[in-house]
Amino acid sequence: MFDELIRKATEVLNPRRLSAAAEAGSVAAAILTESGHIYTGVCIETKCSMGFCAEHAAAAAMITAGESHIVKMVAINKRGNILPPCGRCREFISQLDDQNIHAKILINRTKAVPLKDLLPYDWRLAKHVEFDE
Repeated sequence: MFDELIRKATEVLNPRRLSAAAEAGSVAAAILTESGHIYTGVCIETKCSMGFCAEHAAAAAMITAGESHIVKMVAINKRGNILPPCGRCREFISQLDDQNIHAKILINRTKAVPLKDLLPYDWRLAKHVEFDE
């Protein structure tokens, strides 16, 4: 189900030092779009926190190519561990296309969940209903 995405993400993993203040490639992500294209990206980590996650890089490649609707997404680190997206990436991906809330996200080797399950108290819904406490 996610084997091709894992393979594509693994292919672009390339941990390396870019400069005294930056490293890249210790995490890679792959995105499958509705049209069937796969986009990949790697993280860039900087000393002053101006870097970004692999999911952001893959999404930027997707947007550059003119697409926005994600069907599946995976991130993997240099040890081969599947990583669920951080909160910033969850929110970012959800805002790129209204349908992305339904994208399947691999959170470990055996489980994928819709992005909406990773954003259970979505701020966009709060304007329509008040959440139970």
